[in-house]
Amino acid sequence: MNGPEPTPPLPPRAFAPSTEKSLRQLFLTLFLRGRSSRGLQKEKAPKSVGRKLAMTLLFYALFGFFSIYLLRQPVFALSIYLHAMTFVFLGMFVASSAGEVLFNKEEADILLHRPITAKALLWAKIRVLVEVSLWLAGAFNLTGFFIGVAAPDSGWSFPIVHAISTVMQALFCTGSVVLIYQLCLRWFGRERLDGLMTAAQMLISIAAVAGGQIVPRLLGKFGTNLHLQVHSWWISLLPPAWFAGFDDALSGRGSGGSWVLAACGIIATTIVLWLAFGKLAEDYGAGLQNLNETVSNRPAKRVGRRWIDILVNVPPLRWWLRDSISRAAFLLTAAYLVRDRDVKLRVYPGLAPVLVMPIIFLMQQNGRHGGNDFGVAFAGGYLGLIPLMGLNLLQYSQQWQAADIFRAAPMIGPTPLFHGARRAVLCFLTLPLLLLLVLIVWLMDPQTSQLLLLLPGLLALPVYALVPGIGGHAVPLSLPTEEGKAAGRGLRMIGYMIMPVVISGLAIAANAAHYLGTFLLIETFLVSVTYVIIRLSLNKVRWPSME
Repeated sequence: MNGPEPTPPLPPRAFAPSTEKSLRQLFLTLFLRGRSSRGLQKEKAPKSVGRKLAMTLLFYALFGFFSIYLLRQPVFALSIYLHAMTFVFLGMFVASSAGEVLFNKEEADILLHRPITAKALLWAKIRVLVEVSLWLAGAFNLTGFFIGVAAPDSGWSFPIVHAISTVMQALFCTGSVVLIYQLCLRWFGRERLDGLMTAAQMLISIAAVAGGQIVPRLLGKFGTNLHLQVHSWWISLLPPAWFAGFDDALSGRGSGGSWVLAACGIIATTIVLWLAFGKLAEDYGAGLQNLNETVSNRPAKRVGRRWIDILVNVPPLRWWLRDSISRAAFLLTAAYLVRDRDVKLRVYPGLAPVLVMPIIFLMQQNGRHGGNDFGVAFAGGYLGLIPLMGLNLLQYSQQWQAADIFRAAPMIGPTPLFHGARRAVLCFLTLPLLLLLVLIVWLMDPQTSQLLLLLPGLLALPVYALVPGIGGHAVPLSLPTEEGKAAGRGLRMIGYMIMPVVISGLAIAANAAHYLGTFLLIETFLVSVTYVIIRLSLNKVRWPSME
């Protein structure tokens, strides 16, 4: 009698992928496909960052084509322009998306109880941020790689050296954001953490925009020469100049000043990476736990809510919010703008560049004969971007599933919700910034003619505030947060700048020809007609398909 047949040997088991590799693939997939399966078709889902951001990368490359203006210029002149603009794009992308990537509550609920170290989780997220940053930087610098070869003091080594400095700049931008967050986590308690993180992101956004505006103007001061004298020591404090010095030291003239700047860039990047991803990495895990802890509500902290309730029940808001749905959307939006960490980390840093750009123009033009007119007109035109961008950013929330209740309510369309959110943005974001801007203009030049140049931008503001709602979009808190959306925000902001620049230029021309009053009358008529047309179209909007 034969015994049982022997069990065939098992095939050799393949090694499981490492935790770091799996996490990196996970977060890259979230970036490419978003955090919602609603409307997602697997066969059409992007498989790479290039496919996900194809149009964004194309426009970045087109913006980079303007560097051809610096053809045959020295390496330092070209590099400081490329690195300054790259610093703006990367800084805005990292600042606007870091909160969503690093501190997502849903991820923490799933991953924190698993055997995953805080350092591995942090590194996986940072790798995705850096990878996307390099795609954006590479697209913008594509033309610059070829122009640098034609520089009189350069050679074929420029593309290699500039690629290395661009990677260093991407690591520095990302590491700086992470470092600031970790310092907030270590030094301050849970109650203050949300506000500090919002302030940190706003400062980073402002620094990125300010650095991109200030550094290229150093060319007017230093020309084609770079001399670090005692009175110009402050140039070594500007990060874009560090990486431009790196290019000039290795592929340009190699002057002593360039080597000093290159050393500053290398040392600063090394220190930031060591602190953010090594020394303080353990604080990241503790910060995730703290952010997800439930804090008991104290009865004394209901004063803010009573204040908002009183505000909407007194004129003029009581007249403006007669519709009950718009009133509820107004209160909901105001509450999220004041209390919700996720919304604050997205909205306020996203609006910071819109505020700092007019101030930069006012400061730069101040003191020039007739030059401040454009700064004032440009600042007024920029005010229209505040409700436009604010409403676009308010569409996203980590509690987006709760917005499905809007469709269950007796509403034929999303327009009343949009009007409530629009009025909240006008009251709590646009109006304070308008008063601040008027005060700055008045302190710089207390002339009535200067304040009149704010009117062209203010007249267009109601139309700007209606644009996000066209087609049934801009429903508050109704879309999941997607890191891929953040990659194009800097590009969209540049696109939004076109109309304020056009309006400001026409206003300056009309003022110079002493036809400002006529221009304001024509603009008022056009704005009124456009406003009525958009309002009528919004009243006909119905709920778009959920898919």
